[in-house]
Amino acid sequence: MIIDCHGHYTTTPGELEAWRKLQVATLDDPAKAPSKAALKITDDQLRESVEGAQLKLQRERGTDLTIFSPRASYMAHHVGNFETSRAWSEICNELVHRVCGLYPNNFVGVCQLPQSPGVRPETCIPELERCVKEFGFVGCNLNPDPSGGHWKEPPLTDKWWYPLYEKMVELDVPAMVHVSTSCNACFHTTGAHYLNADTTAFMQFLTSDLFKDFPTLKFVIPHGGGAAPYHWGRFRGLAQDMKRPPLKELLLKNVYFDTCVYHLPGIELLLKVVPVDNVLFASEMVGAVRGIDPETGHHYDDTKRYVDAIEWLTDADRKKIYEDNARKVYPRLKK
Repeated sequence: MIIDCHGHYTTTPGELEAWRKLQVATLDDPAKAPSKAALKITDDQLRESVEGAQLKLQRERGTDLTIFSPRASYMAHHVGNFETSRAWSEICNELVHRVCGLYPNNFVGVCQLPQSPGVRPETCIPELERCVKEFGFVGCNLNPDPSGGHWKEPPLTDKWWYPLYEKMVELDVPAMVHVSTSCNACFHTTGAHYLNADTTAFMQFLTSDLFKDFPTLKFVIPHGGGAAPYHWGRFRGLAQDMKRPPLKELLLKNVYFDTCVYHLPGIELLLKVVPVDNVLFASEMVGAVRGIDPETGHHYDDTKRYVDAIEWLTDADRKKIYEDNARKVYPRLKK
């Protein structure tokens, strides 16, 4: 089985965006805010939204199961307050749950958390529990910067986050570290903010003893880990200078990387630097980069082609990347 650990529901019916626009337009007058029941989307609309997109690409590219979550750039935790985020997260998670119910062999859910700037992370626990216990979701997406590019929250290693981590450990679910839309003009959302956050999270983990407090806590850093693989020597050297343990001992029992890297040299570098045991296959289709690479004639985000093209990977290596590591990091997949 080939498991894609990083998929977002980016092809939702237009009614969802219309509901969100009305919610945002009524932030100053909550009495006029749309109810959840006001969103009407049929199962046929959900089928149409994925049949010509994610399902079509699964068949064409030879993948089997996508770990599926709401659209990352739409999380927009900086909009409104906690109640705004709670209602929006519930609606987005429920749509993902419905898609997973329609196609249980193709999709399994990961939830958006109702984060809001300055609001303590434990407020997200009820939605995490609902999605895991009622919907059968296998993980969550955790935004280290709900402010949208202004980085106002404590580092991911601060005890501010510990109540949420305690619940993740109890439920046996990992988090993918994933920011949302940047509202800082200095940082393009997908070209800078996402990759900055990946790198930032890695460095936060490196400088802390978080995993001494939570030895079974697991994180996936997406997009190939940001700058981490390219600057692995820098990070090893910094850890050494700070008298930290070697990275393998310090991080690699808890931190994993995905293959959302959109050219072959990048995938080769990732797999030469990061142990195969810590890499999960992913494509983020249909996502940030949707075009065709004129140098290859194939879509940039057809990442399976890159993994298949690496001659020095063994069959056992590929099985780890394509399936075994995902099952290790997302143990609820077995259910």
